[in-house]
Amino acid sequence: MKPGALSLARSPRLPGLDLIRAVAIIWVMVYHAMNFGLIPDPDHWYVSFGWIGVDLFFGLSGFLIAGQLLKPWSLGLKPDYKKFFQRRLLRTLPAYVVIIAVYFLLPAFRERPRIQPFWQFATFTENLFFDVSPRSFSHVWSLCVEEQFYVVFPILAALLAWRPNPRRVALAFVAVVVGGMLIRGGLWLVKVGSSPFANMDGVNGQAYMDFIYYPTWSRLDGLLAGVLAATIKVFRPAAWGRIVSRPNLILCLGLIGLSFSMVLFGSQVTTFVPAVFGYPLLASSIAAIVIAGSECRGIIGSRSIPGARILATGAYSLYLTQKLAYHVVDAGYIPGLGNEGWMRFFVAIGVALFMGALLHGLIERPFLRLRDRWDGPSRSPIATAG
Repeated sequence: MKPGALSLARSPRLPGLDLIRAVAIIWVMVYHAMNFGLIPDPDHWYVSFGWIGVDLFFGLSGFLIAGQLLKPWSLGLKPDYKKFFQRRLLRTLPAYVVIIAVYFLLPAFRERPRIQPFWQFATFTENLFFDVSPRSFSHVWSLCVEEQFYVVFPILAALLAWRPNPRRVALAFVAVVVGGMLIRGGLWLVKVGSSPFANMDGVNGQAYMDFIYYPTWSRLDGLLAGVLAATIKVFRPAAWGRIVSRPNLILCLGLIGLSFSMVLFGSQVTTFVPAVFGYPLLASSIAAIVIAGSECRGIIGSRSIPGARILATGAYSLYLTQKLAYHVVDAGYIPGLGNEGWMRFFVAIGVALFMGALLHGLIERPFLRLRDRWDGPSRSPIATAG
């Protein structure tokens, strides 16, 4: 270790967060299966609200990434940004490059005939500029949001840490939340609907997805809520201790808020009021669930659920490959399945699990091992003395 470097204690693997990640990937996979017509009963609430699984991922990412970068500042150190970005790239790029190659070199496997230009995938801006809709590999939008977050958040954290002040930090959080609400409200009125009182008949669904649901500036609430939770944990340990002293109560509050969010939204594409106010409510509810999952004394954090860790470990590869797998089934590449029924769904899930496991085992896992050989085991933040 170079002079002035400090290896912070390795964070243990938390079964509660594994469970949340596993639920998130299952929820998203079921939702996308519905979009392919692979579910005979698509009107069930669990199916129709599967898009919320992505917001679970956002809450987790904000909490975990912020915790890595903020901990050194709390100790009077500076994060090693070089190591941080190296680890992020080795975590996300190898599997992502393979899937991009499949989409562009083997167009027969695309779930839709059209796709955004290659340069947008190469720059993680697929969610910002839309040439075609609907399009293949559209679910990569959430990865783009997270990659942009990895770049911007360290800069903002460094600026706030330059002259740390609780008031400045609080104002920054408020500014992002209020700014997001104003942006979504303005975009909804200009691009999506004619009046804030318009019902769903007056909503342009594709415009809603392109201008409100996908772009980063409209979807920072989930990441921000996770960051706020991590900030309290790192800089206000006494307050954090009081919050997590009753993890099951926090979990109940999060689930109640999640339920209210579903009622408010009604569907993925929604009217003016949910578009403006629904995302902060959803984000804060998910943050409460993540907080509960980070505490080992809670009902979801006290023990590992069978299969949750495996799904959580392979969630990234599953997310990347799921639509390729569904297209294989939907296009009739597997004979004898018919055009409807639960058999198609279970076969599609099986193909998705197989493809995800293949990508994880052959590409993602070897590069994670390489990363750990270079920089040490995962979940070990590295800080350098200032």
